[in-house]
Amino acid sequence: MTAAATNTHDPIIVDFGKKKRSLIDQLRRGEGTLVEEVTGCIEELKASGAISADAQPVVLVIREKPKSKPLFWPSL
Repeated sequence: MTAAATNTHDPIIVDFGKKKRSLIDQLRRGEGTLVEEVTGCIEELKASGAISADAQPVVLVIREKPKSKPLFWPSL
């Protein structure tokens, strides 16, 4: 997880890397472990002073892992 900001009015971009599709779907519904990670990250940014008290955009970047391919296809 990395965060970058240059100005107090610029958006903060947080990269969470690649995650499974099921975890991303749970995040969209507001449940699962990624919600806890995102909440913890935002609280950490608030505590460090990277996020000001007024509304400042925070952009989360989470990429979907590609599905694993079978090592071989059994012949019928």
